[in-house]
Amino acid sequence: MFEGEYLNGKINGKGKEYDRLLGTLKFEGEYLNGKKNWKGKEYDNGKLDFEGEYLYNYKIKGKFYYTNKKIEYEGEFRYDGKWNGKGYNLSGNIIYELINGKGKVKEYWWYNDKLLFEGEYLNGERNGKGKEYYYDNSNLKFEGVYLNDERNGKGKEYDKRGELIYEGEYLNGKRKEN
Repeated sequence: MFEGEYLNGKINGKGKEYDRLLGTLKFEGEYLNGKKNWKGKEYDNGKLDFEGEYLYNYKIKGKFYYTNKKIEYEGEFRYDGKWNGKGYNLSGNIIYELINGKGKVKEYWWYNDKLLFEGEYLNGERNGKGKEYYYDNSNLKFEGVYLNDERNGKGKEYDKRGELIYEGEYLNGKRKEN
């Protein structure tokens, strides 16, 4: 359902789009020739999910929010994918920074804000050099290379006390035994 301005049979200008079944607000903002264009806000079950700028229905700049209204990500988008910006955890810590779709990431345990992973990131996954940490004591668990979110290549694995338990090659997330 839509409420707003039309021109020549197409949505143009300011308007509001509602979920047909629930009647909740889905989007409010500006349209050009039936597409989201310029400023707007998206809602998920009536709660603000995203606010920012659009170009021909694509997000180009703005902020995603957690349900508690804290910022989850802010920055630029490319074809609706996160491109240049920063992601935050619920405590407001920067957990990743993207530059042209790739960057350095820090992942934190949601429960106690302890660092779980830090390393390189590409296309939403661990790719490149990185380090994993135990969530309960913050000791180093693994350091090495990742490909498509899995351990691949040279790496070192440690037990919870920090003792080296394996050094060698990994393939598809598993130790490569000789």
